[in-house]
Amino acid sequence: MRTRMLALTSAACGAALLAAAALPAAASDAETTAPEGSAVDATEVTAAELLAEVRSCTRISKGKYRTDSGSPKATVSVCGTQDAVFWKADMDIDCDGRKTKECNLKTDPYFLPETAFTSSRGEPLDSAALPHVVVPAPGKVWDYRKSGLSGGSVVAVVYGDLVRYGVIGDTGPRGIIGEASYAMARTLGIDPDPVSGGAESGVTYIAFKDSRISPIESRAKARSRGEELAREFVGRS
Repeated sequence: MRTRMLALTSAACGAALLAAAALPAAASDAETTAPEGSAVDATEVTAAELLAEVRSCTRISKGKYRTDSGSPKATVSVCGTQDAVFWKADMDIDCDGRKTKECNLKTDPYFLPETAFTSSRGEPLDSAALPHVVVPAPGKVWDYRKSGLSGGSVVAVVYGDLVRYGVIGDTGPRGIIGEASYAMARTLGIDPDPVSGGAESGVTYIAFKDSRISPIESRAKARSRGEELAREFVGRS
């Protein structure tokens, strides 16, 4: 569970974006049937369709979040619909959890060997292999648990014209929002480096209520369930 503040130094924070690293193979990925984004399927919900459903915000948070600890203002609201919760922010990179060649104290000086939610074997999640999203720890601004969300809830992440599905896998600082795993960034073409990577803006997170999957580490289940929920969300069911 991440409790540190995410601003590293002013130099490091200003260096966020571009390039991409290779996504590692892992046991939890074995059931993925095809590379994400390898072909366009007419049945898949597009980024434009999802964004059309979240154009207006009915705020459910009691206030707003900062995107980084050094941000001068809190600008991000958590919004709600009947079926989902969403927010529009940046993307910082979460590399916490299972120690891998991509995620460790050498690659991430703030690396923590644990995540708020664990795998079906009770082990920390593998941020380098599992696409997941970080939500703020429950606080005065918002408590994700009261919005029908939990560890393993399915999330659609939109960046540019790409849509990728994952789960809620970790929690972060109570006053900051806009963070996802190394693997999630990689699937979206965002530089996943935990120090210099990420996206400064333009990321939309849509978390579906009462959508928890099991096991939490199943990428295939997150994707299939996410596609199903997305179709319902845009009125295609």
